Amino acid sequence: MSLGDQMQIKDGELMAAVDIGSNSFHMVVARMEHGEPRVIDRLRETVRMAAGLRADGTLDAEHRARALNCLAKFGQRIAGIPTVRVRAVATNTVRRLASPHAFLTSAETALGHPVEVVSGREEGRLIFLGVAHDLSASREPRLVIDIGGGSTEFIIGRGLAPMHTESVQVGCIASTQRFFPGGKLTRKRWQRARGEIGVLLQQFSEEYLEAGWTDAYGSSGSAKAIGAVVQAMKLSDHGVTPASIATLRDAMLDQGQISTLKLPSLAEERAPVFAGAVVIFEAAFAALGIQRLQVCESSMREGLLWDLIGRAGGSDPRTASIDALANRYGVDRAQARRVESTALMLFDQVAASWKLDTEAREWLSWASRVHEIGLAIAHSQYHHHGAYILRNADLAGFSREEQQLLAAIIQAHRRKPDKAIFSALPQRYRQLAKHITALLRLAVLFRRARRAESIPPLRLAATTQRLSVQLPAAWLEQHPLTEADLEQEIAPMTELGLTLALSTI
Repeated sequence: MSLGDQMQIKDGELMAAVDIGSNSFHMVVARMEHGEPRVIDRLRETVRMAAGLRADGTLDAEHRARALNCLAKFGQRIAGIPTVRVRAVATNTVRRLASPHAFLTSAETALGHPVEVVSGREEGRLIFLGVAHDLSASREPRLVIDIGGGSTEFIIGRGLAPMHTESVQVGCIASTQRFFPGGKLTRKRWQRARGEIGVLLQQFSEEYLEAGWTDAYGSSGSAKAIGAVVQAMKLSDHGVTPASIATLRDAMLDQGQISTLKLPSLAEERAPVFAGAVVIFEAAFAALGIQRLQVCESSMREGLLWDLIGRAGGSDPRTASIDALANRYGVDRAQARRVESTALMLFDQVAASWKLDTEAREWLSWASRVHEIGLAIAHSQYHHHGAYILRNADLAGFSREEQQLLAAIIQAHRRKPDKAIFSALPQRYRQLAKHITALLRLAVLFRRARRAESIPPLRLAATTQRLSVQLPAAWLEQHPLTEADLEQEIAPMTELGLTLALSTI
C-alpha cells in the first residue's frame, strides 16, 4: 500500500490548515467534496508575534502567551480531525527565533498537532498553490505578492507551479516598526523606507522583469486591506494601481500619525501596521513595473489544503524534490535503486515489529535515493557533505524539521552515528530517524559491491532494542567481506539503541 492509499482523503472527511503568521494566525477547516476542499469554517486572530521578537531572537512573554492561547482555541476546533489531515506551519517569526524548538513544543501541545517551520521559498510555493487554485486557468505566467508581518514573498508561476520565488525580510509589522518609530509619518521617513526596500528588491527585480507575467495579484490581509481602502476611496475602478498607492500614501502623510490614522474601510486592528504594507507595495510597484494588481482571496492556508490533497493523492512534491536533488548532484541512480530496493525489502520484514507505517517507508525510500549526494563534493566524509546539503537546500514540499530529519539519517548512515544529531530532532522524529538509519546502513552494507547481484534469502527480525540478521551459512562463507562488515556494524548500531545479532540459517 502506498502512502497515498493510506492517507487518501475521502468525500465527507474533514481537513484543516493552520497558518502561524507573523501578524495573524489563520485556520481553515474544510470538507472534501468531489475531490476539492469546501471550506466550512475559518478562524483568525491578530497575534502580532513579530512585534514580540527581540533582537536576541527570543519572544517576549506577552506575545508568546497570546500565540499559545490562540493555538489552544484552534486546537479545540480541530480536536477530532486526525493528524494526517491537519497541516500547521509557522513562518518568518518562528524561523528567526534563536531557539524555535522551545516555542514549537509548547505550540504543538496547545494545538494538539505537529507544527512545521517552512522556509521563505516553501512559504511562497504554498501561497502560489492557494492563489492559483482560486484563479481561472491560464497558461500565462502570473506574479503573486504576499505581504506578511515579517517577510514578503514574490512568486512568478504558471499553472499551479512556481517558476521563481523570492522571500524578502520586510513585512508590514517589521517595516512599520523600523521606518516609523513612535508612529510618526513623515515624507522623509517614507522616502527612506521606500529607498531601502527598493534596494532589497533590486536583487531579483531584473530577473523578474525578464521572466515577465501577464497579471499581478496580491494575497494576504495586507493586500486585502489596501484593496478595500483603494476601493472605498474610489481611487481605482479595478485593482490597485501606482496612482492609487501614491494617493493613499499622501493621505496617510497628511494625517501624520499612525495612532490616529483613519481611512475609509481600514479596520482598526489593521491600522497599526498599514503604513508598512503600503510602502512595501509602493516599492514593489516601482521595482517590478507593476501597473495594476488585483487582490486575491486565497493564500497559504488554502495552499496547505491543496498540498494535503496532493500528498494524499500520490502527487507529493517532496518526491519530485528528492529526484531533482539526485539529478543535480549526479547520484549513481543504478546504485541508489539497488540500495532502495534492498532497504525496502528489509523494512517490510520489521515494519510490524517497529510499528512503522507507509510514511516511514517513504522516508526510507527518499533517504536511499540521496544517501550519496555528498560524493559530488568529496568521498571523504561524504555523509557529512550530504547532510549539509539536505539541511540547507531549498526543497519544495519539505519543512525545516523534515529536512533536518532527512539530513540526520544521511549523516548517520555510515561511520559512528552521533547521538547528538538525533537529540536535536523534534521528539516525534527521533525514534523514526534511528530505525530508518539502521535499515539504510544495512542496505548500503549489502550493496557495497555496487553491481547487480541477488541478495541471499536473509531474515531480519526486530524487537524494541534488538535487530537480528539471519543469513545462509554457505553464502556467508563465500562473502567474507560482508561478514566482516556485519561484525563491524555491531558497535555503531549500539549508538542507535540497537543490539545487532548475526546468525546463520
